[in-house]
Amino acid sequence: MNAATIELRPAVEADVDQILEFIRELARYERLEHEVLATPADLRERLFGAQRFAEVVFACEAEVPVGFALFFHNFSTFKGQPGIYLEDLYVRPHLRGRGIGRLLLRHLARLAVERRCARLDWAVLEWNEPSIAFYRGLGAEPLADWRMFRLSGTALEQLSASPGSR
Repeated sequence: MNAATIELRPAVEADVDQILEFIRELARYERLEHEVLATPADLRERLFGAQRFAEVVFACEAEVPVGFALFFHNFSTFKGQPGIYLEDLYVRPHLRGRGIGRLLLRHLARLAVERRCARLDWAVLEWNEPSIAFYRGLGAEPLADWRMFRLSGTALEQLSASPGSR
């Protein structure tokens, strides 16, 4: 199998279990499986419900998903334009190095251009040298001057309930 035999297709609601399976496989690879709390109901509501928060595209071989990308729009105030944020990119380990990840990223780049987005962003774990090398090979550059921050769980709840907030 190579990228020439791969077809891309958008996920549909019936794919929720496959999406969650890929999320869990990616989490295992990243040593973060203990953090996966998503359920099929969560994904069904948030990917295919009345308010859709993200999109998924599958890479398929003979109609069988072998990888996926989950992404959503963000917005650059400096550029005054939307962007695409790639949350998850995953190709099954035995199929890596065959151009499937590149095919998925090319698809997202084309969507970004078609949708008049200023950029395509994502994060990568610092220890993940194979992925970093792959991304650099595409021309992507790390944002050395930026650090990601996150509020979640108790800290998020506390800030939302703090005096003066509405």
